[in-house]
Amino acid sequence: MPIHIELVTQEKKVFDEPDADIVIVPAVEGEMGVLPNHAPVLTALTFGELVVRKGAAEERFAVYGGVVDVRPDKVVVLADLAESSYALDLEKAQEARERARALLESGLPGEENRDALQALRRANLAVRISQKIRSRGSGLRILEEEGDET
Repeated sequence: MPIHIELVTQEKKVFDEPDADIVIVPAVEGEMGVLPNHAPVLTALTFGELVVRKGAAEERFAVYGGVVDVRPDKVVVLADLAESSYALDLEKAQEARERARALLESGLPGEENRDALQALRRANLAVRISQKIRSRGSGLRILEEEGDET
């Protein structure tokens, strides 16, 4: 029996797969693997990588906080922000990281400093995921049965 995964932000439904084999969620307590018939759980998300696998196919997403509702047959991820790892732009993420670092070094007051820290965290995650995808070579989403990418 597969598990249904929905990834939603305030703006739109980012992803919907009714027949996933496993979902790996970046929960605040640590990375959590969810298989069909998982016990119900409601937990907060941290900044991290959400992975959905179905057979030999795989989708990865950068999620930036939110909550996840796990039920035996369905996982609903309500993310503050989310984007497909294949839509991430490494160069733009590196530029955003440098801008955020420069802002932080300039000594921003209170809330502006917090916003710059959040921007730095988002940029660091986007860079890390983009580099991981690039290091695999082709960046294709389909995997060979043995675990090798084509």
